[in-house]
Amino acid sequence: MSDLFSGYDLAGLHMNNRIVMAPMTRSRAINTVANEQTALYYQQRAGAGLIITEGSQISRQGVGYLFTPGMHSTEQIEGWKKVTAAVHEKEGKIFSQLWHVGRISHVTLQENGAAPVGASNKTAENATAFAYDEHGSPGRIQASQPRALSTEEVEGVVQDFSQAAANALEAGFDGVEIHGANGYLIEQFINAGINTREDRYGGSTLEGRLAFVLEVVDAVVAKIGRQRVGIRVAPFNRIFDMPAFEGEAQTWLELARLLSSRNLAYVHISNRKAIINSPHGKAFLEKFRKAYAGTLILAGEYTKEEGQRDLQEGLTDLVAFGRPFISNPDLVERLKNDWPLTSFDPATFYGGGQEGYTNYTGYEEIADQAAN
Repeated sequence: MSDLFSGYDLAGLHMNNRIVMAPMTRSRAINTVANEQTALYYQQRAGAGLIITEGSQISRQGVGYLFTPGMHSTEQIEGWKKVTAAVHEKEGKIFSQLWHVGRISHVTLQENGAAPVGASNKTAENATAFAYDEHGSPGRIQASQPRALSTEEVEGVVQDFSQAAANALEAGFDGVEIHGANGYLIEQFINAGINTREDRYGGSTLEGRLAFVLEVVDAVVAKIGRQRVGIRVAPFNRIFDMPAFEGEAQTWLELARLLSSRNLAYVHISNRKAIINSPHGKAFLEKFRKAYAGTLILAGEYTKEEGQRDLQEGLTDLVAFGRPFISNPDLVERLKNDWPLTSFDPATFYGGGQEGYTNYTGYEEIADQAAN
């Protein structure tokens, strides 16, 4: 019977348990380069069976938030080498999440104040980037109106993903996760309500709206090998002004089928809780599970009990936890031993220094301090 704490073979990569640390933006990379604090942060959490890093932009064009690390320059690669070495020193496994935010950006983040790019020129209403305000101060700013990528530019972004994957392996990562979720560029192409294009990537047909994501996957696989590639998706996502569209369930199930044929390391669904809480959500996840034959990761406000249940029912192979890992670097041991969890502080999620980042301690250390 599957168990959170049993080992798992992830396309030839041995995981010590079935618990995944989900990707979480922390905005601590002041110069877009991972540093010693980044390395310590991930090393502290190396007890996870697999760590998936915070999103790393594949290009300057792909950035939507200040102080996030990239994967497109020599300096960024060198910075990430510190992180992978630190995690591997503790026998952890780590994938890099590759990210292009598309329209969820702002002109102050783009080279020469250019407009962000997207599948179309539709603005993400009531969606914010972490950018500079009119006084030059960092803050949450309404995303700028994007311009639609040309067909040739889309092809260029595909190559940016491919090169970033190669850069990640050079940096020592065990693999990469393509960020296809949460309303960012790849999902903007998948969503027919946003994708009003009329070229081969056009959203009016099922083939058109899946063309970009499949080209990215195939290019990354060709560059680094299928066993090193995962992808994160968010079916029925509504954040960042993503609308419902006709044929939505069919689109996601067809993508599941097509990804299954590519024998990737995994597919990662990020919004399990929202799906489960929607009408027919459990049935959809069961259909997705049937359509996708490979390793499946589910994330979304899991408790230990829910994770165990979904593993035992065969709904997923691996269970991802996000925010609990922020304040519980030893989360795996805490869950295994039913030790209490330290609560997290949302005020320290993004930006800042050590506080709320690397200053959390393990339960046994807290207990020892209390005893003395």
